Amino acid sequence: MISSLHAVEQGSGSKTIVLLHGFGGCHDVWHEVISCLSPSTRTLAYDLPGHGLSFGFPDAGPAKVAARAILADLSARKLKRIHLVGHSMGGAVAMLMALAEPDKVASLTLLAPGGLGPEINGPLLRRYAGARGSSAIRDCLVAMFSPHNQPPERIVDILCEMRGRPGQVQKLSEIAAAMTAGDRQGVIPRDRLDGLNMPVMVVWGADDVVLPSTQADDLPAHFHVHHVLEAGHMLAEEAPDLVADIVRRNMNRRARPHRPNLAATG
Repeated sequence: MISSLHAVEQGSGSKTIVLLHGFGGCHDVWHEVISCLSPSTRTLAYDLPGHGLSFGFPDAGPAKVAARAILADLSARKLKRIHLVGHSMGGAVAMLMALAEPDKVASLTLLAPGGLGPEINGPLLRRYAGARGSSAIRDCLVAMFSPHNQPPERIVDILCEMRGRPGQVQKLSEIAAAMTAGDRQGVIPRDRLDGLNMPVMVVWGADDVVLPSTQADDLPAHFHVHHVLEAGHMLAEEAPDLVADIVRRNMNRRARPHRPNLAATG
C-alpha cells in the first residue's frame, strides 16, 4: 500500500501553482489546464489522500487531513509561497490551507469549491464513488458535466485505471458516505473566510448539479466570483483554457491591505 503523498511537478520558474483535484479525481485531470499555462510556470498537482497514488495515506478522507498533509509536503519541498487552485473537495482543502497558513498562499482560485453551503448532491457523488468500469464512470461524468459538454475519453480512461487499483472504489465509497452524510456537507464559516487577504477568485458553472452555484452568493466583498455559462461541475475538464486564464489573472491581482486574521488563529 502506498502511504506517501503523491504529486507531479512540471515546468520551472519562480512561481509555483499547486493544483488540488475534486473528489474521485487525481492529479492527471489537470493535464489540459497545465498545457494552457506558460511552460515557465511551475505546477505541482497532487493526488489527494485516499485517491490515486496517495491511496494509502493515513486517515485519508476528511478535508482537514488533506490540508495538513499538503502543507507539510510543501514545507518539506521548501516552498514558502504558492498560488493555490482547488476544485470541489480540493477547493475545501485549499480554503483550509489558506486559513491555516495564509502567508504561504499568494492567491487562491476556487472552482465550485466544497464547504460554502450545506447543499450537496449526495446520491450522485455516492454513485460516482462506487462506479466501476468506463460505462458507469462515463454516465456519472455526463451527469456532472453541462449538457453542452461531453466527458473526454481520456478522463474516463484515467479514472477507470485509478479505480481498477485494489481498494480504491471501497475507499472512495467510504469518503463519499462521510462527506455526504444526511445529504449535507460541512460548511466553513463566512466570518473565517473574511479574514483571508490574498486575492480570491471563485468560479462556478451555471449548470452545476453537484454543488449549487448559489453557494457563491454573499461571499466576502473582496472575493471575485465568475459564473461560467454552459459549464457544469467539472470545470477543469470542461473549460481548461478558461480555467488557466482565470488562474493567471488571479495570480496577478493585488492582495487587499493586510488585516490580522483573528478567525484563523482562534
